[in-house]
Amino acid sequence: METMSYENRIALGNLVPTLGQFKVMDKIPQYQQCEVHNLVEAPAEVPEVLRHVVFNIERGQTLHETIDFLNMCPDLKNMDIIYANELDDGCARSGNKNTARELAQAFGLNYAWGLEFIELVNDENAKGFHGNAVFSRWPIRRAGVIRLPEQYNWYFDRQKRIGGRLAVFAELDVGGQPVGAVSIHLENRTHGEGRKAQMAAILEAVRKELPDMPLILGGDLNTNTFDGNDIPGFTALFNDPERLAKHMAAVEKYERVLPQAEENGFSYRAFSSIEGTRRKPMPGGKSMLLKLDWLMARGMECVDHGTVSTETKDCTWAEPGSALAKFTGPELSDHNACWADCRFAK
Repeated sequence: METMSYENRIALGNLVPTLGQFKVMDKIPQYQQCEVHNLVEAPAEVPEVLRHVVFNIERGQTLHETIDFLNMCPDLKNMDIIYANELDDGCARSGNKNTARELAQAFGLNYAWGLEFIELVNDENAKGFHGNAVFSRWPIRRAGVIRLPEQYNWYFDRQKRIGGRLAVFAELDVGGQPVGAVSIHLENRTHGEGRKAQMAAILEAVRKELPDMPLILGGDLNTNTFDGNDIPGFTALFNDPERLAKHMAAVEKYERVLPQAEENGFSYRAFSSIEGTRRKPMPGGKSMLLKLDWLMARGMECVDHGTVSTETKDCTWAEPGSALAKFTGPELSDHNACWADCRFAK
């Protein structure tokens, strides 16, 4: 996407307190766009099983190591569709790179990318863009963005951003069969009812945009089972492992988005991992295992699924001499990667 000057970004951000996020976003053409790049030819044959992975890449700050992670991990090789969250374009923290394009070129995939936030706090950002994407081994016929109801205004956060949560949808051509894929990022700074309202907007949009085809929803749903703005409550849950375990054993009791999707024809239970998918850093460096990342499908059946840890100590299969093998940080992302092998429902 075309950039804008830092001065212009700041000037537009200064309008948020009086106009609100959505009216400011209406002034920015990039928010009305969805980048679509078909970079590779379609495979010659359609396999019986399509491979999917959900991964919050945490802005692509460990881009080369993440490329190795997806290329070298035995469970993640040869993915057909990737539902990716938090991909920078022109942010200093990730080397001012277009991380979506870099990943697509590294894996030989097509991609659709939508703008979620424009970061305002760093004048070294070439663009300051940050968003979500669908990557596909198959051609993307068309794609678009689904803007979600605001549950938190990120301009007033310490990160200070223009924008809001979104989903990116794509209609894929899988050997002549249309297949829908939607990469979702729901709000963490809210409660279950807030995420339910955002999921309702997604379900309404896909009814219009992707009807009468197999359809997979994937992404970081932030189903943490508590209000993300309630820091004392969040801390109390972390310090009560028995209660936290009960929350994670029955996420659907606290997070309406899961039964909500099921009521609308999307299965999630067969895809849900018994492992957590995020290790939220806490004071003292301890980790909080949550179930945030999900795949759910209509018109497709799960054959197999799993979760792959992004903690460096667990990447024992990294090839010697690779960027991943040389990496000394504790983790590639604050999320694990979730994968599923699916076939068309009969």
